[in-house]
Amino acid sequence: GCILNEKLYPFGEIARTEDCFRCSCSQDAMRCCSLFHTPIGYDKEKCKVVFNKKSCDYDVVDKSDPTKECFVYSRV
Repeated sequence: GCILNEKLYPFGEIARTEDCFRCSCSQDAMRCCSLFHTPIGYDKEKCKVVFNKKSCDYDVVDKSDPTKECFVYSRV
């Protein structure tokens, strides 16, 4: 298998790792891509970015009231 962040994964396709990556594990290498997109376009004065491990994505929330989501107009 392959080791990623001290965890052993079996050979083959891994749909989702503990750290929110999709990977392919072979005898030669382990190739991964992220399942999340980083928000870059939002009101940085009023809002903050928080990683949501359950949904494997970033939430952009109001700094003063984290229960309120902020509008995101650009992600990479």
